[in-house]
Amino acid sequence: MQSYKTVDEYMESLTTWKHEVSMLREIALSTGLDEGIKWGGPCYMYRGKNVVGLAAFKGYAGLWFFQGGLLEDKAGFLMNAQDGVTKAMRQWRFSSADEIKKAPITEYIFESIENFKNGQVIKPTAKSSSFETPAELDKALQAHPVMLEIWNSFSPSHRREYAEYVAEAKKEDTRQRRVEKVLEQINKRQGLNDKYKK
Repeated sequence: MQSYKTVDEYMESLTTWKHEVSMLREIALSTGLDEGIKWGGPCYMYRGKNVVGLAAFKGYAGLWFFQGGLLEDKAGFLMNAQDGVTKAMRQWRFSSADEIKKAPITEYIFESIENFKNGQVIKPTAKSSSFETPAELDKALQAHPVMLEIWNSFSPSHRREYAEYVAEAKKEDTRQRRVEKVLEQINKRQGLNDKYKK
């Protein structure tokens, strides 16, 4: 993921949805929120708390509310981009400038700001420290004593990430491919998501 120092730099980099993202930026700024960059994209904050972010994606321009799960959203504009994973964050997708012009975005932003003012937040649920190593991964580790030793040296959170990654695959061949990927990462003494961390 490209790293940007400023929102202007991010805007300059856009090759698609530039006009639509510029419109979303103007709307966010009109609400008095502070602008910054978080996770590679524009983010708008109230007293240091992330309220709304925006970005251009392959098929749409979008914004997301960090505490969107608390918004009334009677019209059903918001969607949970990761059902079963994300409790708080909600996304709003736009496929044209005309959609953005007609959308009550500022109302949603002001409602979200009010929620922050009132101390309303959805807190993340702490993950249980216990997990079960999938049979396929356990078998592969038992067959490679050096890998098993490295595996045992990992923190519980690293082992859980790997275990969940393999277990989430529904098909047997996908699980096997994931086991192979996991073994490569373990051999490099890396956590599953280390390459994304700075």
